[in-house]
Amino acid sequence: MQVSVRRLALYPLGVVRSGQIRGALLSPAHQPLSPCTRTLFSETGVWEKDYRTETRRRVEEWWHPRIMDQWRKDSLEQGSNKKKFYVLSMFPYPSGRLHMGHVRVYAISDTIGHFQRMRGHQVLNPMGWDAFGLPAENAAIERGLDPEEWTKSNIQSMREQLDSLGLCFNWDREVTTCLPDYYRWTQYLFIKLFEAGLAYQKEAVVNWDPVDQTVLADEQVDENGRSWRSGALVEQKLLTQWFIKTTNYAKPLLDALADLPEWYGVKAMQANWIGECTGCYFDFKLKVNGEETGETLSAYSSSPETVFGAAYLAILPSHRLLHGSSSVRSALEKAFQPGRDSLTEVTARNLFTSLEVPVVISHREAFDGYLDTVIGIPDCSEEDLSVARALNLTWTTVLKSAEDGTQTLTNSDKFSGLTRQQAFDSITQKAKEQKVGGHLTSSKLRDWLISRQRYWGTPIPVVHCGSCGPVAVPEEELPVTLPKLPSLTGKGASPLEAAHDWVNCKCPRCKGPARRETDTMDTFVDSAWYYFRYTDPHNQRRPFERHLADHWLPVDVYIGGKEHAVMHLYYARFLSHFCRDQGLVTHREPFRKLLVQGLIKGQTFKLADSGQYLKREEIDFTEEEPVALDGGRIEVTWEKMSKSKHNGLDPQEVVQQYGVDTVRLYTLYAAPPEQDILWNVKTAALPGVLRWQSRLWQLVSKLRGARQLGGFPNPSMLKKKELAEAKNIWENKNYAIQEVTSHFTEDFLFNAAISRLMGLTNTLSGATVRVVQNSVEFEEALAALVMMTAPMAPHLASEVWAGLCQVNNPLSPLLQQGGDVLQQSWPTVDPEYLDVPDFVELSILINNKACGTVTVPLRVSKDSDRVQQLVLESPLGQKLLSERSIKRAILSPRTALINFLLDD
Repeated sequence: MQVSVRRLALYPLGVVRSGQIRGALLSPAHQPLSPCTRTLFSETGVWEKDYRTETRRRVEEWWHPRIMDQWRKDSLEQGSNKKKFYVLSMFPYPSGRLHMGHVRVYAISDTIGHFQRMRGHQVLNPMGWDAFGLPAENAAIERGLDPEEWTKSNIQSMREQLDSLGLCFNWDREVTTCLPDYYRWTQYLFIKLFEAGLAYQKEAVVNWDPVDQTVLADEQVDENGRSWRSGALVEQKLLTQWFIKTTNYAKPLLDALADLPEWYGVKAMQANWIGECTGCYFDFKLKVNGEETGETLSAYSSSPETVFGAAYLAILPSHRLLHGSSSVRSALEKAFQPGRDSLTEVTARNLFTSLEVPVVISHREAFDGYLDTVIGIPDCSEEDLSVARALNLTWTTVLKSAEDGTQTLTNSDKFSGLTRQQAFDSITQKAKEQKVGGHLTSSKLRDWLISRQRYWGTPIPVVHCGSCGPVAVPEEELPVTLPKLPSLTGKGASPLEAAHDWVNCKCPRCKGPARRETDTMDTFVDSAWYYFRYTDPHNQRRPFERHLADHWLPVDVYIGGKEHAVMHLYYARFLSHFCRDQGLVTHREPFRKLLVQGLIKGQTFKLADSGQYLKREEIDFTEEEPVALDGGRIEVTWEKMSKSKHNGLDPQEVVQQYGVDTVRLYTLYAAPPEQDILWNVKTAALPGVLRWQSRLWQLVSKLRGARQLGGFPNPSMLKKKELAEAKNIWENKNYAIQEVTSHFTEDFLFNAAISRLMGLTNTLSGATVRVVQNSVEFEEALAALVMMTAPMAPHLASEVWAGLCQVNNPLSPLLQQGGDVLQQSWPTVDPEYLDVPDFVELSILINNKACGTVTVPLRVSKDSDRVQQLVLESPLGQKLLSERSIKRAILSPRTALINFLLDD
């Protein structure tokens, strides 16, 4: 136990050194050293009756280092015989400052981590930094700094901020994606993809951000054609780029969604992004004048079972072949006639069927989805048939219909005689085995474009050799580290082009002259596997040991913003599936439950005419509606917090004003996790959690005071009415444990859990003195209340637990077993409570109109006051009744129904 230096003079040296301050100061002789000095029970053994602002500050100051130290000790002592629990929050980009969204997501992960540890689990709650990317590079350019120095400085600052919030992460597992000991293994996984034929380079028409001077994936361009980062209108350029063939995994990724629990709509978003996987690509070799050009082209067919009936291969006028430097270009341009289908002299040989078909430039501006190359099969499409006839093409009929309407294959090599479904399965499987296509995918899904023409990213571990082509850097030569550059400009070609000594190298294969790849990887590659590295972060021989990844994976709860529903989650799932196929892990899916959290929004004020955002000091609030000081009309909205919108909050300032526990409780109580929070301290949420903390403190004061009134507590002194009151407390305790545990494990409705704990607080606050003084039920209910509060408000709960455990003559063994509150076992429902029929669905009427149902314990379902209280504490009641005046509540004596009559 450590005592801050500025307090050493307050205590005898022997007491400080012994570390037994609480025990040494329990006697009445130890009083506050001066009337103006605030006391803290954990330091002095003197209990304050009220939870004042200064008391809160002292409580958090005292318990903050102790809670974090205990977490670290428990992490080191966790035995392998415990059941694991992996709670993961999406790691942040190190901007240098935390925002309230960070506080919300990490308060959730910290709460779940403490809860699961109290349940006896071996908990992993790691943290790291998504540290590569454009923001750091742009900031370095603006300030004339090295992006590495800028990033490391920001990491240090944000680490301190996270620690100041009392967040208990497993910092011994910290990862930083811009450090060579991490990106070495990003490069290793890229090489595995390259060797498997899943990482490839091709010329493509790509999205170019003219401001950030780099390529963007389709997913990084919004519906208005603007960059997701700079907001610039995206341009189209033809560049040679690196891709990862995620389309090969489309069908497995789509099918695996069915085995996952519901992800707050994200599963549907993923399924929509992937699309219906009813077709596949086949690979073709291009020929001009009968000579192969060496180019391979992949073309899509929605009916792969009929591939032997292909008549032509069609490309769009915008296809890269018409705009590149390929030898095919002149032959295509020669034949191209805008506005009509153009038959060219270029042919394509199907590597699966060995059949050769002509290449046709389509008159259409788009095919289905994102396709730019399709196989024309007249047997399957009236449009394909029309094109083939118009161009006088020949083809083979491959479908034969029986009298009953079933179709079988003909003229299709060894697949003839199969039904269409049988042929579909056999042909796609065979094409996959021959590595010439066949992977089921949709017409709307594209491969993942990972090239970025910037400096601050993971170098792509490939060298380009004039003799050998692209060659992967040998694993023993990894990592390929970034060279130090004298300056960054962000303009023109990749900055790495300027590092001549780094770019020029020898080919690993033939030892001849070669050049390094100067594109870097998109940061989404770094974050596609970080959840694996947390399981074995210091491994120098491989990205992670399989047995460690298999122990911790899949992540039990993954927490982050819904804005990552498509890109990050799709890429992470893809890489996990790939690692499974490589034998690196057992599990295909990396995440079991997903918990998406909404934004924290602040109120914005902008001029109606110009849209300019105003600061609060630029606004006149004296009128009924706010107006600008210069008289301009203002639009008031709620938007994501941002400095540019003048609606942001510095978490440290908020914590300084209200305290860590209050801010944590507010973010958990103000709304369910997936909903947005409108930050407004005037709403009921903040005053509500402030009052509740004080009432929790007062309950301990109430018990301590009652036990000081005289003699030992004696449960036999309780009369019939008091016994009934004690039983009601017992039932409320068990109901609260059941409900709160369910919320913490199933639906993560922490707001409902807090409401339930507030309800138990109300019950205990209304207890009579004799019940408080003489019943074990009050004692154990209060103990359970404090323990269930601990994961959410650990500092306050730790202090009130200390005061609770030092109550005179405790009746319950719970208060005699020692240890701080976070070291206690999570409370469980008493077995005898479970023997009684559980709950009843109560219909809720408001002014005679049905509005929903609320579940209440059967045993209290005829108690009008109790039922009304439970309904008002429920999410439905909070939503519909919290701000309204109730004239009367009528509980039906015959049916499960309560009718609230309102004044308004």
